[in-house]
Amino acid sequence: MSIKNYEPEKYLQENKLPFISIIIAARDEENNIENCIRSIIHQTYPENKYEIIIVDDHSIDKTVSVIKSFEKESVHVISLADYTGDKILNSYKKKSIETAMQFAKGELIVTTDADCVAPKKWLETLALFYNKNKPVFIAMPVAFQYPIVTDSFTKKFFKIVQSLDFMMLQGITGASVHNKFVGMCNGANLAYEKEVFYEVKGFEGIDEIASGDDMLLMHKIQKIKPEKVMYLKSSEVIVQTKPAETLNDFMNQRIRWASKADKYSDKKIMVVLLLVYLLNAWIFLLGVSSFFFLKDFYLFIISIIIKSLVELFFLNPVSYFFKKQKQLWWFIPAQPFHILYTLIAGWLGKFGSYNWKGRKVK
Repeated sequence: MSIKNYEPEKYLQENKLPFISIIIAARDEENNIENCIRSIIHQTYPENKYEIIIVDDHSIDKTVSVIKSFEKESVHVISLADYTGDKILNSYKKKSIETAMQFAKGELIVTTDADCVAPKKWLETLALFYNKNKPVFIAMPVAFQYPIVTDSFTKKFFKIVQSLDFMMLQGITGASVHNKFVGMCNGANLAYEKEVFYEVKGFEGIDEIASGDDMLLMHKIQKIKPEKVMYLKSSEVIVQTKPAETLNDFMNQRIRWASKADKYSDKKIMVVLLLVYLLNAWIFLLGVSSFFFLKDFYLFIISIIIKSLVELFFLNPVSYFFKKQKQLWWFIPAQPFHILYTLIAGWLGKFGSYNWKGRKVK
């Protein structure tokens, strides 16, 4: 939602503001965590109405030193190793959030990632939405940062391709949550009531799944309070995160996301994902076959055009919201890459493994 004629002093006087606990799981993030913390402590939200709890997940770099350099009372760091010891887990992020929840004072929990940067009115806009609508779970938009000026053409193209793909996922997130077909959200920008987290017993039942601290939790909450799961559409809450720098990092990220595809309790979601996968597989096979059969080549081109037009029709308003309309020029050239990665990530997400944060996950 957008805020017009915003009067911060009047808003702060007339509204009972929720206390917010921001939870961040961090592992080897010395190059990112400072910018993340600065973006939060410079919020327009009252300083005495939020806290930042950062859970260090066995970092071996200077992540903890960077965190401790912030002397603000609202910034706290917890060592996950103090609570897990040498025990090997399949989902360290879920354990990090669970650990932080024991100390969180907020009625409203917000999660983001250590490589994210939040806009100044992030918490303020969230609090207004929460007070007005009384949701128990709020999904919010995330965007990839623009390629930097010094990037080569190849690296810029690679980042734009990621941005387009991610923007499509964000559009689906907003549309699905708004229409109560709860399919997607992103843990880089979520909020939920502490009370409802414990009401659904947190990550119990999904704690052994490596990914899903966001979507699988949302589905648990949606089962008991479907009308209270909402999407906050506002440019004031768009959290910026970094795209993958290498193809290997990108594929491991997408395989990790795909690994939870068969874990959803709502089987309609699995059917939709399967149909999308089969469509991409069919187009890919047409592309291979077109090298040998001319009629398949025409069918392949027609399929690409139809797929692109349908997706562009959906993506166009999403690009305006994120102010990334110029990136749409790269949409059709990005199609082959999108189709290929979808097939590989989908297959390996189900039958393979991936590396994440220096760990191999099955």
